[in-house]
Amino acid sequence: MAVETIKQSLIFNAPIQKVWKAVATSKGIAEWFMPNDFEPEIGNEFSLHTPFGISPCKVTELDPPNRLSFSWGEDWHVTFELKELEGKTEFTLIHAGWDEKKVTETGESHAVIRERMDHGWREAVLPRLKEYIEV
Repeated sequence: MAVETIKQSLIFNAPIQKVWKAVATSKGIAEWFMPNDFEPEIGNEFSLHTPFGISPCKVTELDPPNRLSFSWGEDWHVTFELKELEGKTEFTLIHAGWDEKKVTETGESHAVIRERMDHGWREAVLPRLKEYIEV
């Protein structure tokens, strides 16, 4: 059974191109999320260097400066959606692929990891992105 997708939105006081550079470049992603070897190309396989080890990822959708999607590990799918709002940018994170019957590569259930990730995105990662963009 699917566990609810994580979906969180923020408004950044920055133009869409600045936000895109922060979320769709290796340097930008490393500043607020994790070290990586991301390249903005459909099909590009890259790694996120997480606190739990290296996670394989693959770019599945790229529509600059509005949308970037990638697979993360065996089950997850992450999308960054950007929408221009008169000099500001609405940013939406979608983290899908949760299944209460599955466990992650680290052996923990999706339900447990989903709660940890939801909290982490909301309380740590997205505030770091906001701080990085609005400096």
